[in-house]
Amino acid sequence: MKSFFLTLSLAAFLLSPSFSQTCNTKKLDSLFDMLQNRGLATGSIAISENGKTVYQRAIGFATLDSNKKITPGIHTKYRIGSVSKMFTAVMIFQLIDEGKLSLTEKLATYFPQLPNAEKITIKDLLNHRSGLHNYTVGTNFPDWFDKPKTHDELLQIIASKGADFDPGTRADYCNSNYLLLSYIIEKVDRLPYAAALKKRIISKLRLTNTYYGKPTAIGRNESSSYKYVDSIWKKEKETDPSIHSGAGSIVSTPGDLIVFIQKLFTGKLISEASLSKMKTMIDDYGMGMFPYNFNTTTGYGHNGRIEEFYSALRYYPEKKLAVCYITNGIVYPRIDILNGILKICFNNNYTIPFSKPISLQSEDIDKYLGEYSSRDLPFKVTCKKQDTKLIINAAGRSMETAPIDTNYFMNAKTGTFLEFNPEKGTLQIKETDNVYYFKKE
Repeated sequence: MKSFFLTLSLAAFLLSPSFSQTCNTKKLDSLFDMLQNRGLATGSIAISENGKTVYQRAIGFATLDSNKKITPGIHTKYRIGSVSKMFTAVMIFQLIDEGKLSLTEKLATYFPQLPNAEKITIKDLLNHRSGLHNYTVGTNFPDWFDKPKTHDELLQIIASKGADFDPGTRADYCNSNYLLLSYIIEKVDRLPYAAALKKRIISKLRLTNTYYGKPTAIGRNESSSYKYVDSIWKKEKETDPSIHSGAGSIVSTPGDLIVFIQKLFTGKLISEASLSKMKTMIDDYGMGMFPYNFNTTTGYGHNGRIEEFYSALRYYPEKKLAVCYITNGIVYPRIDILNGILKICFNNNYTIPFSKPISLQSEDIDKYLGEYSSRDLPFKVTCKKQDTKLIINAAGRSMETAPIDTNYFMNAKTGTFLEFNPEKGTLQIKETDNVYYFKKE
């Protein structure tokens, strides 16, 4: 059943009203106790207010195999995926502040062999408007992401795919942009990306748990990532760090990342003018960051995914609130965990999931019954009942569910979660970091 919902990723954003200046750490503990005790999540969280860390917690496992389970601590390190792009963007703006680079400089200065290089600017790369093809899509990426590649090999892959659209005409998320920006940093600084990262950010902020990635080592207190399949955690194959460079190869901790983003927004890394440019949104794309508003509170940040590591870094300048959550394996939907964290930090009404048993009568299930279709998926989902059980059918297969909250059901074996809105006739199916939307016919 699980595989049906892994063909499409849909973005989900967070909503909530008001804010309390002090996070309710006891309630955060209750949330993470529940996730830990039920085996629904593994990972780490850190929160700061006014530049001071107010909460850190790690749950689950860092490494899991048939012989050993290693429990994580708050200093356990995780691959942060595309959150690396924030670091790369900051280094580009540092070079701009130093007069060594400009937003209007053309890609042709560094890589004239690439499509539209004479038209694409540094600014286009930063806000994903270059039109270059994403080198991780349509290139048999799963066959080679675990093997080292040289700069020239990756440049050849980008060049061979041509352009998807004219530079500057629209935005489309593309890893090629930030791979190229990391190569440009190397050329201008005359240093490998790892050395430039250390010099420009890590040493400056004293980030003791952040560095350019290497093959995972338990001796460095690093985590591996796992996929939950039919009640079993399966270890994921690792991406070679050369594949992503500044687009996704940094290793860090939530504790270091909240320091990084707080220092970024308080003028410790780049000029106020450069930060303003990073925050300026065009078609919901900034330069190295995205908008993550929480109801009426403006927020910024970036998500990351590499293998089964998922990271979320947020900063709310008005409240001086920084939040980072990284997971190395998902059962309970990450978007729901983030939503819960932010509701607690903003002092909203929030009930810890599974805090009270849900008992349904047969007639209580009737409002969910029927066929649901999606504009994005080629099959329908049929909801039926068997006594007091809600049964989900899709593509000829059945899945029994159990209620976990009002209008919310799960199948523990597959890690599939279903959220209904009977009044609107909608159904959201959540698996790992994916959300699929259906409408009742």
